[in-house]
Amino acid sequence: MAKKAKGDSVFAERTITNIMKAEFAGQMVVADTKPHYKLLDGLRGVAALLVVWYHVHEGFSFAGGGMITGINHGYLAVDFFFMLSGFVISYAYDDRWTKGFSLKDFLKRRIIRLHPMVIMGAVIGATTFMLQGSVQWDGTHIATSAVMLAMLCAMFMIPATPGCCYEVRGNGEMFPLNGPSWSLFFEYIGNILYALIIRRLPKAALAWLVIVLGILHTSFAVLDVSGYGSIGVGWTIDTMNFFGGLLRMLFPFTAGMLVARNFRAINVRGAFWLCSAVLFALFCVPYLPQTFKVNDTLALTLNGAFESFCIVIVFPILVWLGASGRASDGVSDKVCGFLGDISYPLYLIHYPFMYLFYSWLIKTEQYTLMETWSVVLVLYASCVLVAFICLRLYDIPVRNWLRRRMG
Repeated sequence: MAKKAKGDSVFAERTITNIMKAEFAGQMVVADTKPHYKLLDGLRGVAALLVVWYHVHEGFSFAGGGMITGINHGYLAVDFFFMLSGFVISYAYDDRWTKGFSLKDFLKRRIIRLHPMVIMGAVIGATTFMLQGSVQWDGTHIATSAVMLAMLCAMFMIPATPGCCYEVRGNGEMFPLNGPSWSLFFEYIGNILYALIIRRLPKAALAWLVIVLGILHTSFAVLDVSGYGSIGVGWTIDTMNFFGGLLRMLFPFTAGMLVARNFRAINVRGAFWLCSAVLFALFCVPYLPQTFKVNDTLALTLNGAFESFCIVIVFPILVWLGASGRASDGVSDKVCGFLGDISYPLYLIHYPFMYLFYSWLIKTEQYTLMETWSVVLVLYASCVLVAFICLRLYDIPVRNWLRRRMG
């Protein structure tokens, strides 16, 4: 896929750091002498910003009852996060297991990196729910004890089943106080499977696993197994969503691992801006409702085919290009650093504020960006600001404290 040529010199020129930031929707792993893929940090930040923008438009759809417009495929950012996760974890940890690195060491590092913001997201989610009046979307009042139970379960990654006592919003979300936490639930599953099984696979076996998962993933999307018209599954805990969410995580995660194990850098100029533009363009493609009937019981969906094209073909290329490129100027370097730093906090704190925004849209009966642009601007900026504050005043200090305490 790539010639070594100038690639190895580009790779070698990167700064060697003692601490390597390498996050999927927020992963930081500590590497002793490995280069820092700063462009991947930046791309993760771009995807996080686009997720927030997608959820703004989701609010117009939710409140007004229409289709999502503006950035229809923004949900695919989650699949991109999963692929980044597989790449980073394989790159950072594959060669450690023969050097005395244990399952306990791995899980400890992952929990230290991921869980402080999971807890913060649950706290913010409970706070905004009570500010909203502790009511479900249909107006049913929820007892404070149920809200506290939902927060506690979210902190420990215990999902709510539809209709259970702590499924407080009433629309079936796995984590009703902070919906996007569903992806962290599957991220933890992926991390555990990596540590127990997938890391042991040789390249050939991993390649076959990726092929099989790719076929299943594509079939799930193209055949619209979920019935949603998209691969936007995993957010609730019914059978189809659990299987779909697991598949949605496993293919990009293992594909990212395969890219990492076969990676050879190529010389790419402007990789960050190129890959960012591609992500933005893909996410802005309108929903594709066309179906092609094969027989009386089988139909293929164009939207599913587009999703598969993005996840199976384009995303691995973007990860490869992002890992190959480098920030060649001060502006790109600072942009990638900032976006990488806030990406995980932003992803995990923004949605509770979206719930407030959705409630406000319903009450004011405003359903378009033209009507609400000033509120949206404040909301968007506030999410970024809160994410930055959480990063500096909570996430980094807590992680540093945990590392000192847990070793």
